[in-house]
Amino acid sequence: MTAAADVVVVGAGPTGLLLAGDLATAGVRVTLLERRAHADAHMTRSFAVHARTLEVLDARGLADELVGLGRTAPVVGVFGKLELHLHRLRTRYPFVLITPQYHVEALLERRALAAGVRIVRGADVVALRQRADHVEVQTAGAGVHEAAYAVGCDGVRSTVRRLTGIGFPGRSVVRSVMLADVRLKEVPADAVTTNSNVYGFASLVPFGDGWYRAIGRIAGDERPDDAPVAAEELAGLLRRVLGSDYGMHDPRWISRFHSDERQAVRYRQGRVLLAGDAAHVHSPAGGMGMNTGLQDAANLGWKLAAVVRGRAGQPLLDSYERERHPVGRQALRVSGAITRGVLNAPHSGPARRLRDTALPVVSRFSSVTALGERLLSGIGISYPAPRGSHPLTGRRVPDLRLAGGRRLYEVLRGGTFVLITDGRPVPETPWLRLAAPAGSLRTTLLVRPDAHIAWAADGPTGAALRTALDRWPVTAP
Repeated sequence: MTAAADVVVVGAGPTGLLLAGDLATAGVRVTLLERRAHADAHMTRSFAVHARTLEVLDARGLADELVGLGRTAPVVGVFGKLELHLHRLRTRYPFVLITPQYHVEALLERRALAAGVRIVRGADVVALRQRADHVEVQTAGAGVHEAAYAVGCDGVRSTVRRLTGIGFPGRSVVRSVMLADVRLKEVPADAVTTNSNVYGFASLVPFGDGWYRAIGRIAGDERPDDAPVAAEELAGLLRRVLGSDYGMHDPRWISRFHSDERQAVRYRQGRVLLAGDAAHVHSPAGGMGMNTGLQDAANLGWKLAAVVRGRAGQPLLDSYERERHPVGRQALRVSGAITRGVLNAPHSGPARRLRDTALPVVSRFSSVTALGERLLSGIGISYPAPRGSHPLTGRRVPDLRLAGGRRLYEVLRGGTFVLITDGRPVPETPWLRLAAPAGSLRTTLLVRPDAHIAWAADGPTGAALRTALDRWPVTAP
């Protein structure tokens, strides 16, 4: 039996690293188990970091450093011709950041280690037992780890999910997608180069270090993942779909994969919870996978820390599934719509010409594409609020400018609630910090650590504010 922890997190990908870091920062003892003996320094599945995820990282002091490691794209193409103008978003990060997943992991691992997370590599989970007051996680190479709770962040083939007996229904939506990391002799003009036509779909994404991710699927190709793929096959597809292969050469790896569309029926079973790809998986279209997982972690971390430290009861922990399961379902729908739009590109010449003419026109109307921009970026995510709540309850708070020049997201770095009010006398506690707006703000806001509004009121608040603070399920120790 190893030393007990408060929480065992399984999976040291982005979701697990962010969650472990948040828990440790809140004073929770965390053991992070990772099946891989070493991190894959040059392998990456994800390369898009959306605006809402950058806000999540900003609240941890990491976003600006990450932005410096990548390339920003304020406009992205969805079906080759339809453009989403992310620069219209109301955020400090009105773009999608193109940077490999290993840059995200490196920053999050550094933060987790600094906060005191114990990372155990080469720890392959083989058994999981739930007791009345704890969980036992047994590994093949690192003994049995005991904790009050366990969280499976161990990906689409999650061992934690399987051992807990949580269903993962769904189906494969696309097969025989070719992937490669390559070098190019010519630099594409766009941050993300993508298109689809009668020949199939293709995309090129820069990692910022001279390497590019090349993605392609030949229309109608249903070959299995283990079918051989040659660099010339992928380069030929790029020429037919993008108009050029940009001098593609020296692939460091190349393979095929298939994409599933699945979601766990539950995100919690007793003392075991799921997050990230262990809870939901979908096609890479739109780059929403890693982002949704990181936002899962941001929602779960402060809630689990409050429960472990005795500042909240089980209803708060139950709210994780209630809030995030619909978001995971939405991610499946959005990515699925993009995937189907790409795979079902019109084959006839007139139909393609009509599409190619109509979509750029649609892109110019912000009212038409605004919803897509908010859904893809995550900026538009809100959580359900109790009946009779203020209309702002559950909504994301933008990065308000506060008195003294501080930003709200800087204040949230303490991992506490923030009460934005006009200065009325409310005592600060270990879980509540006060802030005053730089300008006039007639609405009092109680902001959760994940930057969503827990409670709001217009005009005089007095007793209503006191009642809200008393009823919120996090109390001072």
